[in-house]
Amino acid sequence: MNDPWTIHEIPADPAHADEIAALVDIRTAVVRDTWGHDDTAEPVEVELAALADQNYIRNAYLAAVEDGHPIGAVFLELPMRDNTSTGWMNLLVLPEERGRGIGSALHDEALAWLRANGRPVAQASTDQRVEPAAGPKTLAPPTGAGLVRADSDDVRFMTQRGWAFEQLERRSVLPLPLADRTLDRFVHESAVAAGPDYRLVSWGTDSPDEWVEQVAYVLRRMSTDAPVAGMDWGEQWWGPERVRHTEDRAAAGGYRLMVQAVKHVPSRTLAAYTQFWIPPHKDEVVHQGDTLVVPEHRGRRLGMLVKAANLQRLVDTLPAVRRVDTWNAEENRWMLAINVALGFRPAGGSAQWQIRLD
Repeated sequence: MNDPWTIHEIPADPAHADEIAALVDIRTAVVRDTWGHDDTAEPVEVELAALADQNYIRNAYLAAVEDGHPIGAVFLELPMRDNTSTGWMNLLVLPEERGRGIGSALHDEALAWLRANGRPVAQASTDQRVEPAAGPKTLAPPTGAGLVRADSDDVRFMTQRGWAFEQLERRSVLPLPLADRTLDRFVHESAVAAGPDYRLVSWGTDSPDEWVEQVAYVLRRMSTDAPVAGMDWGEQWWGPERVRHTEDRAAAGGYRLMVQAVKHVPSRTLAAYTQFWIPPHKDEVVHQGDTLVVPEHRGRRLGMLVKAANLQRLVDTLPAVRRVDTWNAEENRWMLAINVALGFRPAGGSAQWQIRLD
């Protein structure tokens, strides 16, 4: 008996905005079902902004369609300037349509698509609202940091198909506002520990011309210094043009960036960097982006300084924000310690998976 649905590729082109919007609706429904809220969902404008220039990331879409309506989808991303052996897939099925084999069919079609497009390594993630307590029905990655439920539907789906669980990322949420003077204290104490050779600098979405080369360097270091466990993920290529591309894409999707950095005065270089992504469609939530302290400047509390100072800016300029979310590898104990000190609390996580197709 033939399946009642068909799977086909939707062109990754703004000319197909209505079809892509229908897939974004599926993604939002899955986010709400998984998390109980839509804080991490993104509107279609963000998706369409990514399609205007695909020189760095190529997007592709597969849709499972029944009676003219999409009931499942795979969002695919292919790095084009680095890590060109890999492809990322986000497989989604409407909650009410699960258990019919749609996910399995989309999974197999997506892996075939990646093989056909010369990507021998596929990567994906599965989410959980709460990390389970240690026990016989849990699974840990090779890092030993973090657990998932081995008997959850998502985890069983991945392990039964040969995917390797490589890493767990913790989601943390900081409720706002904080107690009076909390951030002032953190900023003051860390600035004193850093000493007079370090000064705070800040900007919005567009990096100042004098710092754009340094921002590119920091983001390149971010791709090598952040823990990736067993994921086949090497250095990303970053130059000033990619920084500008990312800023333009953020603005086109309605996002604003709030960047805080620390400059090393004697060398006139950036020693630390952090960013907030302010979404266009929700006033109460902000997403913490990359944070990095350049290796030669570590041990001076610059991570706390840059993060606390950016939170200070956030609460002063956007008082409607009620929470900040962030993601960190469970083995990144240094950054997690800063987050916990600031008041972030665990709020679920994301298992990172990988499978080799060659």
